[in-house]
Amino acid sequence: MREIDELIDVEDPAWPLLLQELSDTDVPVEVLPVDAAAARACLGQLQVSARSNLGGIVLGCGGLLVDGGWLRIYGSPGAAGPGGPGGLPGLAEVNAMPASFDPAWRPEAGLVVAHDVLGGVFALNGSDPRRSGRPGGPGEVVYFAPDSLGWEALGAGHSAWLSWILAGGLREFYEGLRWDGGHDEVAALNGRQGLSFFPPLWSAEARRDLSATSRRAVPMAELLGLGRESCLRLDGTDPGFLGAA
Repeated sequence: MREIDELIDVEDPAWPLLLQELSDTDVPVEVLPVDAAAARACLGQLQVSARSNLGGIVLGCGGLLVDGGWLRIYGSPGAAGPGGPGGLPGLAEVNAMPASFDPAWRPEAGLVVAHDVLGGVFALNGSDPRRSGRPGGPGEVVYFAPDSLGWEALGAGHSAWLSWILAGGLREFYEGLRWDGGHDEVAALNGRQGLSFFPPLWSAEARRDLSATSRRAVPMAELLGLGRESCLRLDGTDPGFLGAA
């Protein structure tokens, strides 16, 4: 186990470089304020260095709201600030980390690093993805797609995934899953809500005409639960842990 100061006091911390990348991107990104104590606790539990982009985000911000909040990348918000009631939860909460450091704790199948408003999940694979029923290699970012109810390997680690987002990769990634007026609907959500569709995104009706679906704001936990239940009901496959908030 590495002590927290060993994880933080590194020669080449990632956060200053990330801030530069964030200032250079044309993609709308809101950087939320961080809670320093929560950040240290989360980093210590993860045992990742501030030299990594993951460590930099945990230590440097309360989260990143990308494209008006369409995508929420989790960091370490304060309980009284953006991470409070109605605000964005932190990486520790989303992954149900223990309240105090536990050297035996590991993510169940991988670490959830982001959610989108559709109920999609971006996660970092654990050490044995096949055992968890997930594609890709260890440490690779995978995506649970609510329109296909399955995991997809993205062929990139966390740093490359973040650079892809800031380079505008989400435009093509979500092609066919945008609709007129969607920006206003997303802007009306708080950090703990997503959009539930009827007919659901995986249905033939939604695939044929997404704009004709009805949509309502629901707690993200409810939306993730619906995704998991739909997988079990339709093909008997459990996608596993999709996030606790």
